[in-house]
Order: sequence, then structure tokens, then C-alpha cells
Amino acid sequence: MTRIDRRALFTSGAAAALLAATGAALAGAPRPGGILRLAVPRDGDLMDHVARGAVFDTLTEIGPDGSLRPELATRWSSSPDARIWRFDIRSDVAFHSGAQLQAQDVAASLRNSVVEAGHVARVEVLSKESIQIALGASNPHLPYLLADGRFSIAAGGEVSCDLSAADGTGCYRVERARAGRDFRATRVMDHYKSGQAGWVDTVELIVIPDAEVRAEALREGYVDVAALPAPDGVLSHGSFHYHPSASDMALAARRDVGLPRRIGARSALDDGRIAERWWRV
Repeated sequence: MTRIDRRALFTSGAAAALLAATGAALAGAPRPGGILRLAVPRDGDLMDHVARGAVFDTLTEIGPDGSLRPELATRWSSSPDARIWRFDIRSDVAFHSGAQLQAQDVAASLRNSVVEAGHVARVEVLSKESIQIALGASNPHLPYLLADGRFSIAAGGEVSCDLSAADGTGCYRVERARAGRDFRATRVMDHYKSGQAGWVDTVELIVIPDAEVRAEALREGYVDVAALPAPDGVLSHGSFHYHPSASDMALAARRDVGLPRRIGARSALDDGRIAERWWRV
């Protein structure tokens, strides 16, 4: 199996069941506090993927079980032909800068995005807390499409490529972001998801291109999770969670890292939501 295949398995929902079946116990209820440090390879833009999942929210979210659920939107509806869509926006959300989320921010963010499959004709603000999206062609799957990180919502629609200047509504506020090197963010207190997501106080990501060095960093306690480590570097050097298995390792994590019972299968690292879904035991 190729390394790319292993990364896909890293995110498979079946992996949680496999861990349980092999006796690798998953932690119980999430608990707040602590720091989560992740070592990721340079290829695949994994650092950027996870960092944006921590800093930004989208209108909708695909849960680990594959179900669609609201995030910044509270509800949505469409015309009978699925061409005109209305989304109502949460009223209790603030950006990291302190500014209140408004429909204008949502509309501006989506205008700056490319909804390729939706053929967006225009995005309009209907009120302070609602927008309308008019598609050039019918698309009943638009709410699913808008869960993709490409359609993140930022203050004024400025979803910058420079994460150090990011102003999102996610569970974590950027402290440091150096492209291709490292990322650090701290939990937003009194976040609208408090008690539901965003458990650790601090998230740190570091890019380590070499798999053997990622394994060494985990083994020596410099990181808590290593994506695609060199198996020989961890299998005989301590007790870790192996995901999806020790024989085909896409991820290794310290035993004091809490893994959710369901892990998102759409993209790497729990659909890029590892920062808000995982915790420290």
C-alpha cells in the first residue's frame, strides 16, 4: 500500500473500530486543557489544512459520521429547483479580532471563493443574519459543498493565504504562523462551541519532512502526534496509539492523547479538524 493510501486510511471512520478491536482503548469523554503538538510532513500541505481547520469555520460541517450539520449557519432552505438558496447566520459568533460576525462577512467570503460545482451567479445579503446564493444551475448538494475549507468565513471576506493575519471564528486564535515551518494557536475562551469542540488550550504544528525524524520527535516526547512516522522508529520504542494499525501506520500518538470514537474520513487528520476534536487525557 502506498503512503498516500495510508494517509487515506488515517482518516477512515473504520479505523476507530479497528483500534478498539485490537485493544487500543480510546479515551472516554473529552476534557479541556493541555497542549497538542503535531509533527506533519511537508507534502500534502497538511500543516495548512489543519491550521485553517482550527482558525476558520464554514457555514456547514460534515461530521465524523458523514452527516451534514450546521456550523456558522443555523438553517438553510432552497427553491424547488435547488437554484436559489437562503442561509440564516448565527448571531452569537465573534471573530478573533472581537468584531461580530455578520451576513456581510459571509457574503464577502463566499464571493471570494469559487463554488465550482455550484456555478454561483451572485451572493446577496438579505438581512444582518441571512444571505441568499443564486446558482447558475440547480445544485441540491450546495450545503455539502460549503462545508469544504475552501469556503471558510473570514472578517470582511479576507481569507488570507497568510495565516499570521487570519481573522476567523474558529476555536483557535493564531499566535504564530510560518508557512511550511510551524504554527501555534490558542483556544478562544467563551467560544460558541465551548463544551462541544476545541478542547486543548494550545495547538502546535511543526513541519518535519523526514519520517524518521518525525518518529524520533514522538519517541523523545517533543510532539504528541506524528503523521506518517517511520514505523521502525516507534514500534519498539514505547507504547503508542497506532492508526489505523501498527502494521500499516499512518499515525502514531502518545497514550495520553484522546482520540474520538469516530474519525472523519473525507480528508487527512480528521478532516483537518483534529485541533478541535482531539484532546489530552
